[in-house]
Amino acid sequence: MSGKYSILVVDDDAIVNDFFKEALTKSGYDVQTATAADAALKLIQTIEFDLILSDVKMPGMNGIELLRKLKDEDPDAVVIMITAHGTVKDAVEAMKIGAFDYVTKPILKDDLVVTVEKALKHRRLIIENRMLREEIRTRYNFDNIVGADQKLLDQLEMLASAAKSRATILIKGESGTGKELIARAIHYNSPRKDGPFVAINCAALPEGLIESELFGHEKGAFTNAIKQTKGKFELADGGTLLLDEVSEIPLGLQAKLLRVIQEREIQRVGAEATVPVDTRIVATTNRELEVEVAEGRFRGDLYYRLNVIPIELPPLRQRKRDIPMLVQHFIRKFAEENAREVKGITERALKLICDYNWPGNIRELENQIERAVILSKSDRITEADLPDVLPLGDLAAVSSQLPDEAMSLAEMEKVMIINALRRNNNNKTKAAEELQITARTLRNKLHEYGMMGNAEDSNSDLAETVKSASEES
Repeated sequence: MSGKYSILVVDDDAIVNDFFKEALTKSGYDVQTATAADAALKLIQTIEFDLILSDVKMPGMNGIELLRKLKDEDPDAVVIMITAHGTVKDAVEAMKIGAFDYVTKPILKDDLVVTVEKALKHRRLIIENRMLREEIRTRYNFDNIVGADQKLLDQLEMLASAAKSRATILIKGESGTGKELIARAIHYNSPRKDGPFVAINCAALPEGLIESELFGHEKGAFTNAIKQTKGKFELADGGTLLLDEVSEIPLGLQAKLLRVIQEREIQRVGAEATVPVDTRIVATTNRELEVEVAEGRFRGDLYYRLNVIPIELPPLRQRKRDIPMLVQHFIRKFAEENAREVKGITERALKLICDYNWPGNIRELENQIERAVILSKSDRITEADLPDVLPLGDLAAVSSQLPDEAMSLAEMEKVMIINALRRNNNNKTKAAEELQITARTLRNKLHEYGMMGNAEDSNSDLAETVKSASEES
């Protein structure tokens, strides 16, 4: 492996510096040298080096002290120590501090290049992991969660503050409403973002395995327990544990879970000693836990421990205003993932989607948009690309008002409002209920689109409907 990686060699012996520089420059690297640690630190302030090679024995600040400073400023710094024969103790100390490796003088050029290549490969992995972590944090930023529903926005604002604590959070909502997405956003916006995020689906495991999965087990604790195994709580130590569908944990095991939350320590199956854990818990459920508690299927004391900061995600049928935003988001996502040229959706197809109640919520919508993007024969999703399960709804009524070319979303919204008013005899309260918006929002929309008392509409029927509705207010 070679390339224009930047390397700094630090040695008080100019002959050694020249040897390293010549050998590594011929291998394709950009090499600079320094004869003292202080000079090296000044260079590091202006240049980001991919690799630093430093002698251990130098006047003034020695190589071990330089290594400590480098690691304090950048824990990911990749450093190779240069040692002489008989200084193995120094090399061992350097490795403990965080040196990647060490080379011993005198060293053959080929051996030097091999060691440097290994170090730079390690550096490349560090950079890739750093970029991946940043991409994940960006993806799960609360600001990137798609939606304009006020209830959802209020919940996200609260969670942005709660994420910074270690408090237990309980996320309630129907299947497919995005509970795991919110759980990951909590983790990646918390001080634990560099720690592990571990998820366990409590509904997917047989009752006999849940305890071992959560708390781990000792060798010989049960049949086939051939070695000591850590559970999810230990694996998530220093990070976040998602207990997905926590209501499915058997009643007998709930007492042990409660103890872990209270004492912050776990006991592996078959073990006598306990193990301390620093694990933040986020739990999800699609059930009404208050009902489960009242009917004796869930411990009340555990419920109160989990319900420190509750959040309830509304189903998609209560977030109809968010559907166009979600559709466009998924179109962009799956078009990019599948190298498709799909750029949008026709208004008639969007109307079909908005009229459907989506019992599977966002997950179902996402799956259907992915299917439509992959199967679409043009650059826009049409009704033909959608599954037969979507109802026709009021498409016939709306299509009578649609021109041959596609309408804008604003025009589509106008037509939906007008039709709702017509069907409800111009009663704005009932029309708002049908549209699943407030009467105040409906009045604001009428003002926004200049529809209050506008009798100049080219369609006199629609104009009269709007005019009557405005007079009612």
